[in-house]
Amino acid sequence: MSVARVTTLSVRSETSFDDAIAAGIARAHKTLRGVSGAWVKEQKVEIADGTITSWEVVIEVTFVLDD
Repeated sequence: MSVARVTTLSVRSETSFDDAIAAGIARAHKTLRGVSGAWVKEQKVEIADGTITSWEVVIEVTFVLDD
């Protein structure tokens, strides 16, 4: 039997949603052991003068707890 936990991350990128997601997963992997999946919960853009200035995501990362 395995037990997993979910943690929520908010990540911003000045490039794209994909970049924000990849950065969040990379950061989670750096800190958490057993990362097994992620769910993109929210997506949002920041706009200035009619131009997108940043892409933001909220992701929920699942990781398996050590025995």
